[in-house]
Amino acid sequence: MFSEENPKRLAQIALVALLIAGCVAVMLPFVGAVLFAFVIWICTWPLYSEKLLPRLGGRDTLGATLMVLALMLILLVPTVFLAGSLANGADRLLDFLKPYVERGLPSDPPAWLGGIPFFGAEIENFWHQIASNRDELNALLKQFAAPARQFLLAAGRVAANGLLQLALVLFVVFFLYRDGAALSRALRTAAHKLGGELGEEMLDKVRGTVLGVMLGIVGTAAAQATVALLGFLIAGVPAAALLGFATFFLSMVPVGPPLIWGGAATWLYGEGQMAMTVFMVVYGVFVISSIDNFVKPILIARGAGLSLLLIGLGVLGGVLVFGFIGIFLGPVLLALGQMLFTRWIREEPSA
Repeated sequence: MFSEENPKRLAQIALVALLIAGCVAVMLPFVGAVLFAFVIWICTWPLYSEKLLPRLGGRDTLGATLMVLALMLILLVPTVFLAGSLANGADRLLDFLKPYVERGLPSDPPAWLGGIPFFGAEIENFWHQIASNRDELNALLKQFAAPARQFLLAAGRVAANGLLQLALVLFVVFFLYRDGAALSRALRTAAHKLGGELGEEMLDKVRGTVLGVMLGIVGTAAAQATVALLGFLIAGVPAAALLGFATFFLSMVPVGPPLIWGGAATWLYGEGQMAMTVFMVVYGVFVISSIDNFVKPILIARGAGLSLLLIGLGVLGGVLVFGFIGIFLGPVLLALGQMLFTRWIREEPSA
């Protein structure tokens, strides 16, 4: 028989479930930014709480403001520098293409174009075809105009969305710094109530894994950018500093750095510098890209305490499922799963 307390208990459960669903629905558009803010907060909290805050006499609002300003400088200054360099490069590209648009292509293509392996002859024939027919050249330009416009519009939307997300991350992380001590105590209390000693161990595991992943990502990006900059300077590639910055940011994308050093090798080939072209390709494959394959898993595994296999699966699977924030969520989830499984197999069966 049902007691009188059962309908009341069911109503309470339903209300709690509706409340949780409502909170999830409200926070869903901001999940990525909030999680990334938590990642930044976890990684920089020791620096803030142990180094900066004591020197400010415990004034948490001032400390949080200074930390957010420092993050703005770290995140925005390189972005502005890259944007200005790209705009300058776009102006140079337009100045280079303007004579061809106005007067058409020269009848003879560059000598190096026909020397491209496998496709050189076809490209040279296509050049002759469009150079001898201005209408066909105009039709070709019109054909590429619409995709180029769509690409620029999509890039603008992505950039605007990225700036909004970055502003939201900085806004959230300010309050995480300001109320960080109370939040840390609340998280540890909640973990203890939910899982006791195991809950506290899982919380520490999450922190260690996030720190390890951040160490692996930033450390690998810095290492790749440094060796790439050295290679660009040796090869005499122009705008080496800009390409080094681009390598740092694109190192988080699996095929990012090859786009940079591959473009540099293509430019060297176009300039007829065959020796430096071979050097750039070999250096890019065996030095720049190899750092990502070896250094990143080692750094992440050392910080997170996970095997290289779980790190690789966690990062790759996390990106496929959750996007960029999956770089952190994937290894964290696998680390917690490994901890629970290890704890389960070590438990002694009860008598």
